[in-house]
Amino acid sequence: MAGRRRSKLALESKTSRFTVLIDPRKKKMFLEICAGRDLTPSQVVRQLMREYIISHAAGRALPEWLTKAAAGKTPRE
Repeated sequence: MAGRRRSKLALESKTSRFTVLIDPRKKKMFLEICAGRDLTPSQVVRQLMREYIISHAAGRALPEWLTKAAAGKTPRE
C-alpha cells in the first residue's frame, strides 16, 4: 500500500483541502462503506468529483488529464 500511496502523491502532487459539512450519520455510513471496499474516503470523493464534472460540464471543453483519467479508472485510483 505504501507504494500505491507514493504513486498517488506523485500523480496528485498539487492538492487543495475541500471541507464539507455533513450529517454525522451519513459520514459514519460513508466511512464504513469506504472501509468495507478498502478505499479511503478521499479516493471515493475524488472519483465522485471527476464523474460529476464530466457529467455536468455542459459543453465545456474538458482537459485531457480529466478525460484520460476517467476513461480507465476505478474508484481505487
